[in-house]
Amino acid sequence: MILDIMYKEEFNPSQFMSERYFEFHHTYNETPPEVEFHQHPFYEIFFFLSGNVNYIIEGKNYSLRPGDVLLTGSSDIHRPDIRPGKPYERIVIWLSDDFFGHLKDFYGEDLTTCFTDAALRDYRLIRPDNQNILHLKQLCAQISEAKHSRDLGSYALASAYLTEFLVLISRAYYDAPDSIKYDITENKKINQILLYINENLTEELSLEQLASQFYISKYYLSRQFKQFTGLSLYQYIMKKRLIVSRNLLRDGSSVMEACFQCGFGDYSNFLKAFKREFGKTPSKYSNAIHPVIMRT
Repeated sequence: MILDIMYKEEFNPSQFMSERYFEFHHTYNETPPEVEFHQHPFYEIFFFLSGNVNYIIEGKNYSLRPGDVLLTGSSDIHRPDIRPGKPYERIVIWLSDDFFGHLKDFYGEDLTTCFTDAALRDYRLIRPDNQNILHLKQLCAQISEAKHSRDLGSYALASAYLTEFLVLISRAYYDAPDSIKYDITENKKINQILLYINENLTEELSLEQLASQFYISKYYLSRQFKQFTGLSLYQYIMKKRLIVSRNLLRDGSSVMEACFQCGFGDYSNFLKAFKREFGKTPSKYSNAIHPVIMRT
């Protein structure tokens, strides 16, 4: 088997990227690991190899088959629902803005397009044909070998293989068969509410207000929202506001600007919630990204 020769890692629940351009993780678990809902400030490619897994991304539940690929962006809240019975094997690739920016500067092509379209269409599943799955596995083996080599030019070689991988999945995304929709479970009303929330995070958002606006009962909204997103309405809104604030800090906004531009009305509550979600205060997070610029 192509992937048998690849280096396999232990599952690491950390969602922090330590390398500047990309990270490649091939992970195998006999026993399903516990994975919480999470998000991260970089792009993620999830290449599913084996297991019994439904993947929840922004209110949609994707029933995965071996060879499926999922795309998640920097604002997507997601989590795999892993059931026992089969070994859980996957390849996860993390990609930074710098990696895509370097490709665009060098080749003049924007390979983030499929990620952008996946978010706009709210449709993140790719199901390559058997020939492409084999090709993707071969490229993964080559990326892994190059990443773990100390030979001259190995990192450049890994980047080249990864670029080819991105081109293949981008093409496969736009060639996806219509039958793929039968493996996606969703609720159209909840999708409308999710869209509204994400477009109005600076406004006052509450269970009562949303139930009234969308002509449904508070009980129905609360129950259905949790069923399809895995989070309560309050948890989802809070996470989304914190994601926006984090992205604003990364783009150079001050802590005060990030607080009020993402819908927090109370500065003290924002500071506490940010540290609870990301493990450090907004000031420390901002200074780690922009060490030359002092933030307040």
